[in-house]
Amino acid sequence: METWDLLDGARRPLCRSIQRGETIPGGNYHIVVEVWTINSRKQVLLTLRDPNKDAYPNKWENTGGSALAGETSRQAAVRELYEETGIAAAEDELYLLGTHPEPSAFVDIYVLCRNVPLSELTLQPGETVDAKWVSVEQLDTMILDGALASPVGYRLAAVKEVFLEQLALAGENAAK
Repeated sequence: METWDLLDGARRPLCRSIQRGETIPGGNYHIVVEVWTINSRKQVLLTLRDPNKDAYPNKWENTGGSALAGETSRQAAVRELYEETGIAAAEDELYLLGTHPEPSAFVDIYVLCRNVPLSELTLQPGETVDAKWVSVEQLDTMILDGALASPVGYRLAAVKEVFLEQLALAGENAAK
């Protein structure tokens, strides 16, 4: 069972933890991470949630999950990325796009620029069943038509400008 550290509204540790599934007391938070993997062709990696997942089955998403007790946000992002896709990244390869506050979580949203063939991905059983690279235009369409898990699109909207800047940089660096 996963255990999460609790924080106050200023992100200070409360020296308490909670088991996944327990109700987080009001005014307490935990850390959630999301990683947008982009490539030099200005595409975005999406994975398809397992059809047996309780929340958002058969919906496309980026990599994400909760930080485990004792983990930093970046450590959690690196772990989740590896668990869900098999992509091994170093903490300093992740660029923080921003933090999206939610009623019981601070959602730290990162981007990783990596050219990875789909054939090299290792999908996590019980979590992800497929993967694909999409353009930003395709991503926007998926958000509008409900193919993308709704919290993912909602959180992306909060950091969209800096996300697009990073995507443009990935394309420019590939052209050099």
